[in-house]
Amino acid sequence: MGLETPPEAPDLKDRRTTVSHLNELLDNNRAWAKRRAHDDPEFFARLTHQQTPEYLWIGCSDSRVPANEIVGLLPGELFVHRNVANLVVHTDLNCLSVLQYAVDVLRVRHIILCGHYRCGGVTAAVQQRPLGLIDNWLRHLEDIATKHAPHLPTDESGRIARLGELNVLEQALNTCRTTIVQDAWRRGQDLRVHGVIYDIADGLLQEIGFGAGRDEDVMPMYERALEFITQRETSS
Repeated sequence: MGLETPPEAPDLKDRRTTVSHLNELLDNNRAWAKRRAHDDPEFFARLTHQQTPEYLWIGCSDSRVPANEIVGLLPGELFVHRNVANLVVHTDLNCLSVLQYAVDVLRVRHIILCGHYRCGGVTAAVQQRPLGLIDNWLRHLEDIATKHAPHLPTDESGRIARLGELNVLEQALNTCRTTIVQDAWRRGQDLRVHGVIYDIADGLLQEIGFGAGRDEDVMPMYERALEFITQRETSS
């Protein structure tokens, strides 16, 4: 009787599949680098110099919202921080470190808080579906929903869209209240905080009516933006 080839171990098969997927990404990377160098021979040489972006983008981790691409900026022109549901939490040292580096070292002039419609985090907060560890993070969204309960539509799709807009406003306010932004304004640094929301359905950014460049403007802008958000029709 001849010896039979033993079946391939499942973990080895999985590793080979992973390598195959990684090779595909590496091939895509080489093709992208080749195209970029062909279209702009000095592109990578410029990137080796110190980055000097004017913008800090705080957005959602959602893979459908590529920050540089949707605003038409090249690498090096937009400093980016992303997390689930684009939250600015005062105990999140990751977000605060990015913010501090952008403001104090890179000296960005604009901080853009960007949310998006059809956000999975916002949807989970509205539906209150248990997802595991991330439920603790999404409690911040649930708190916003509680705070603005009178401003939320009764239908689920409307609630999700409106909470996404209100979340941008609240995170813009949180950003303005950080010691980092407060200190920058006290020393007269040219710095503005903006709120926008992205619609995956058409690829367009929309303002929410908030843009503050000094501490005394924050609450008037907040109230104006809240009125702007709650008086317009919600996106589906």
